[in-house]
Amino acid sequence: MKLINEIKGRPKALIAPGAVAALLIVLGVSPALTSSYTTIMISSIIMYIIMSLSWSMFSGATGYISLASAAFFGIGVYVSAFLGRQLPVPLLMLIGGAGSFAVAVLIGAVTLRLRGVYFTIFTLGLVELMKHLMLYIEITVFGIRGRFVVACSPVSIFYYLFILLLLVLAASVLIKRSRFGMALVCIAEGEDAAMHIGINATGVKILAFGISSFAMGAAGAAMATRWSYIDPYIAFGTTMSFMPVLMVIFGGKQNILGPLVGAAVFAYLQELLITKIPYIYMIAFGLIMIAAILFMPRGIVGVVQSIAGRRKGREGKKHADLAG
Repeated sequence: MKLINEIKGRPKALIAPGAVAALLIVLGVSPALTSSYTTIMISSIIMYIIMSLSWSMFSGATGYISLASAAFFGIGVYVSAFLGRQLPVPLLMLIGGAGSFAVAVLIGAVTLRLRGVYFTIFTLGLVELMKHLMLYIEITVFGIRGRFVVACSPVSIFYYLFILLLLVLAASVLIKRSRFGMALVCIAEGEDAAMHIGINATGVKILAFGISSFAMGAAGAAMATRWSYIDPYIAFGTTMSFMPVLMVIFGGKQNILGPLVGAAVFAYLQELLITKIPYIYMIAFGLIMIAAILFMPRGIVGVVQSIAGRRKGREGKKHADLAG
């Protein structure tokens, strides 16, 4: 009987992964079926999904709220700005990711002993530090404030980001199912208890922080080739620090599906509001976010799971009554 129930339950368990796989296939062929504008918009959505999944990989797993996303993204942007004429985009993404990883490991070794709001404040300060440091270097050393970037075609940028998305999704799934992922969950549940059972909490956090930042730096390097001009205020804009956090909250941080859904819906909503109401879209954006936090504290995925759970409970009760 138990085996029969397991076999019956498998199709339902495969619905979510199957839907994601089907969506990725459709996404992969979308540039051939859509206009350039739609391809550019989808590229932006993919970039936000990468940022949200990367943020969730560390902050969602450990409970350490990082606002350093813009710093790592900006490092990737400036790698493309400095080396875009000499190197191909995949190599720029690799260097941008490696540079972000190195900075994250260095910063993490110093700051990941901090907890709570102290760590969050420091990571936001890191963005401002990187922004003004780069501005000082640009003005003092190069005598300019910003620089032009070698541009790529929208379709090329789309596929660079799409491949990066596949890698980030695979990394997220593998980490979640590994002992490393379990260690991150243990740290979130109780860091002191995790250390007592032999987990090197600081080392695990530093590595997770570095892996998360790698994807952000790679995404920044790819996205920079879509812009014709960048400066420190564009590359290290604090919006990029807050957007992944809001997107994960909007989608739900219980599983990998939450950041994916939240980023996709949130990014499309942002594009729609900017197009329709460009002068007051931030007000509408803020109201939607407040409503989501108040009425959907577990995010979109959490709401769907709650509805499915209640429906399953009613069906179970109905079968029990019929059996009785």
